Amino acid sequence: MTMKAVIVPEVKAAWELHERPVPEPGPKEVLVRIHACAICGTDLWLAHGVLSFREFPLLMGHEGVGEVVAVGAGVTERKVGDRVGMPMMQKRCGACAFCREEHPNSFVTAGNCANPTLTGVNVDGAFAEYLATDVGGTVLLPDGLSYEDAAPTLCAGYTVWAGIRRADARPGARVAVVGLGGIGHFAVQFAKAVGYHVIVVTRTPDKHELARELGADDVVADGAALEEIGGADVILHTSSSHAAVIDAMTGLRPWGKVVLMGIGLDDLAIPALSLTTHSHQIIGSAHNGLEYLSEALDIVASGRVKPMTELFAVEQANDAYEKAAAGEVRFKAVVTFGLDS
Repeated sequence: MTMKAVIVPEVKAAWELHERPVPEPGPKEVLVRIHACAICGTDLWLAHGVLSFREFPLLMGHEGVGEVVAVGAGVTERKVGDRVGMPMMQKRCGACAFCREEHPNSFVTAGNCANPTLTGVNVDGAFAEYLATDVGGTVLLPDGLSYEDAAPTLCAGYTVWAGIRRADARPGARVAVVGLGGIGHFAVQFAKAVGYHVIVVTRTPDKHELARELGADDVVADGAALEEIGGADVILHTSSSHAAVIDAMTGLRPWGKVVLMGIGLDDLAIPALSLTTHSHQIIGSAHNGLEYLSEALDIVASGRVKPMTELFAVEQANDAYEKAAAGEVRFKAVVTFGLDS
């Protein structure tokens, strides 16, 4: 049997649709028929050669969701018919120093294990009709949650919710979201869903109304304006600009926290004096724990958070890539495989 697979043949090349053999699940693996896979900023960096973990051609995709259609030897955790998602972290090596130290949540923190198996990064991903993956690299989807909404939650939504949990802010805290894009639009909704006073910091005027529609209580242009309206206890950095979050720290209250979940190419120049005198904390946050993904999926399934997506059939995958790379998608491009939700 063959399947359709979206292939990136070389750096910055158009994404192509190829026919490839359907993989077979090995021991402790499941075969998933993919229904949808969202494009992540990491995919763009891989396609552009900014990040490199293996040689081209690439079959990417770590925001894939679908249905288990076969299980390999020794699989008891999943069964045929299960609806699952496949986040980036598929399997840790189990042999490096970090794995041997048994840190909490080390299984799903891609940057900690020295030799992790990363779906769509250093092994084939979910921009294909089928994916064989380690059973431990799957998570069950809640009943009633569409594949189209589940896909972007697998990384962007997961990142945000894990960061909010890491911040551990008091009830009713003032939370500022820097940036309103693929991650930021999740951050506004998740923060509002759990009762925080939400402030969006964006210099883009045409995003102000949207920010309020998503649940923002206030919208400001910069850190000075944030300080003027009372500041924030937590800043969620969802932007691709480090300069933007450093500017926003002008409005960070004493003992406040900055949670870094966006990644920029510019230098991160932290203001040391205010960091020290105000006892600020800078927290780097990845996915942090598989339980946080399950929580994020449940919140989206409840309707309290709604991903903003644009759908593309697999035959339109290159159109999806080009629009995402140009910043023309609000806010998540989702490639679908012609299957029911």
